Amino acid sequence: MSRQDINRSGEMEVFVSVVERGGFSAAATARRMTPSAVSKLVARLETRLGARLLNRSTRRLQLTPEGCAFYERSITILADIAEAERQASTGEQASGRIRINTSGSFGNHVLAPLVPAFMALHPAVTLDISHTDRMVDLMEEHADVAIRAGPLKNSSLIARKLGATGKIIVASPDYLSRHGKPRSIADLRRHCRIGFSYTRAIEGWLLREGGETVTIPITPGLQVGDGEAMRHLALSGAGLARLAAFTVRADIDAGRLVPVLEEANPGDIEEFYAVYMGQGGPLPARVRALLDFLASHVRF
Repeated sequence: MSRQDINRSGEMEVFVSVVERGGFSAAATARRMTPSAVSKLVARLETRLGARLLNRSTRRLQLTPEGCAFYERSITILADIAEAERQASTGEQASGRIRINTSGSFGNHVLAPLVPAFMALHPAVTLDISHTDRMVDLMEEHADVAIRAGPLKNSSLIARKLGATGKIIVASPDYLSRHGKPRSIADLRRHCRIGFSYTRAIEGWLLREGGETVTIPITPGLQVGDGEAMRHLALSGAGLARLAAFTVRADIDAGRLVPVLEEANPGDIEEFYAVYMGQGGPLPARVRALLDFLASHVRF
């Protein structure tokens, strides 16, 4: 078979179906093929690439390192093809409801100020915005887009990076007048440190000590479920909080909060992504319009 005769995107679609559906039979049903045809297609693909993509057993399939890399690239390429076809089409307008799930901090400090401009650009679109810091299942929550910090864990989703922010330890002037300002990492032991009540990628505060970045465990007297609640507790004088810089910048400028231990700040950043389902065909125009708008307007 000549190179011109190979349907590479078709091979990728079948291979992705095998991986995501966990077997040849399920993929065959989804693709309206026979299991034998799917198996032979994957075998031909492996022969052409000169690499084993799947380890097969009687019970399950397992991606090899080469297969994992090929799967991830296939997802990106198929999404790019769908986008190229969409851009070649005409007459599509953004309309309908967009369900957005985001953290309270991002929703209040970044998204809310952008909403009027987006609605003015797309008057036929309505927004349904819900706030939660916990990770959500987009299908269960019926969300079109979730905005989250940190790396993408679910490979069935697609993430579009919106930007990144630093972190700052802050406290209110009232709290510091009552408890004193910590001068060293060791001083943190005698302070109330407000923590999150849900599991995070890094459990603790990253700080710079002796030329190295260390993680300081948090045994907080206060725990909360979202960043905005943590910010308000810090404003009320309840304790120290380590928060995304964009959420407290205005408070610092106004003197409502004071940065603490900046000399120990390691400069770590937290990346934010718009996460969406991308494997069910071209994106609706309303979702694509929102993603494009956020990518060009979000500033930290």
